[in-house]
Amino acid sequence: MPATKHHANGLAFPEALMRAVKQRFLNVDHDHHGRERLYFDNAGGSFRLKAAVERFAQVDAIPDNAERIHATAAELQEIQARGTADVRTIFNAQGGSVYASLTASGAMFDMVRAVAENVPGTNMVTTVLEHPSSFDAMSLYAQRAGRELRVARSNPETGGVDADEIVRLVDKETCLLNVIYASNISGAKLDLEQIVRRAREIKPDLYIVVDAVQHAPHGLIDLQKTPVDGINMAPYKFFGCRGSGLSWVSDRAALLPHHKLAGKKPDFWDLGSSAPWQFAVVTEVVDHVCWLGGHFSDAVERRALFEAGIAHIELHERALLAALLDGSGEATGLRNIEGVKVFLDHPDLTKRDLIIGIGFDHLDCTQAVLEYGKRGVTVYERVASSIYSKRMLDSFGLEGTVRVSPLHCNSLADMEKFLHVTQEIALSAKGLRTGTAG
Repeated sequence: MPATKHHANGLAFPEALMRAVKQRFLNVDHDHHGRERLYFDNAGGSFRLKAAVERFAQVDAIPDNAERIHATAAELQEIQARGTADVRTIFNAQGGSVYASLTASGAMFDMVRAVAENVPGTNMVTTVLEHPSSFDAMSLYAQRAGRELRVARSNPETGGVDADEIVRLVDKETCLLNVIYASNISGAKLDLEQIVRRAREIKPDLYIVVDAVQHAPHGLIDLQKTPVDGINMAPYKFFGCRGSGLSWVSDRAALLPHHKLAGKKPDFWDLGSSAPWQFAVVTEVVDHVCWLGGHFSDAVERRALFEAGIAHIELHERALLAALLDGSGEATGLRNIEGVKVFLDHPDLTKRDLIIGIGFDHLDCTQAVLEYGKRGVTVYERVASSIYSKRMLDSFGLEGTVRVSPLHCNSLADMEKFLHVTQEIALSAKGLRTGTAG
């Protein structure tokens, strides 16, 4: 596996591999009506693997109940067992319990509740950059339990939250620390390894829950280096399908009182019958990442191949990020397009996932998104009127941002096309504002 920090500006896939990767995904260059498009909203939706969508249909079409003794039930049980193992592959998790739910947000509320209702302490710690499913869960259960909610501030220079800022809020009376792995506005990655280590130095038995929904498709997660008590992901943001959330809880967290059928084992978290397709889709996702890893590694063990694949996804996406910021081919980078501002532009790209927030001098964010749409580009406006954006934007002192989030199935040529469109929008907006447009 490459040392990804040794490639400060990333390392793009070779052209032949880039073509092969694109072919494995649906709707990369055209929308579902066949219209040419750049889809750069993968932090909100995500491209789907063809194999995942096909496997979803195959498995979901099977009418049988997995909790039977016939051959088809055994086949479904094997699908679920393999998918469960692949969740562990993604997280490098040992022990504990894998938990299937309708959404990752629902799972986050469940994990926070289990700790908040059953672990003593006078305070709970989170960050201002959390997704509402984390922040609102922490707020709700802190209020119900009569605990202080301590909120770590963001760093407007890096777009993230400093480890020092989080750790200073933790003490012997903290019952739960809840942090996001990477910001879904700035792309800044939190230093989870340092946060976990230092927080546990203060309170060795501290419970820690992590939102990995945004980060999981873009970088390596290793619970052997960051031993937390709960972590979630959303398969639809990880090249899979909607309608599924998958989480892992540690041995001790799994045994905390939680909603479950009384007859199930104490560490069982699923309510009702899980849909086997949820697990089949995860296996297709891991298969894809391992397939990529096989182009760069001679490893045969599944986790090792997964590590190699996700490392090269990270490197390729960093190359795309560098191209967007500094230019590619004949296209001027966002940092140098007149009338465009790159927000939260931390120079160390190794500390960022592939998300960029930009603004225009002569257009508000919503207008800019509409202008992109006219030109066949899908991006997303993060504005302070949205419950998904206000708290984070306020912490950065921003009124709004146009979020740009490609994926590893995008190419450098796609970045160049986007940059040309961006320059055209900036020039057009300037002309309209000054009255010189023809």
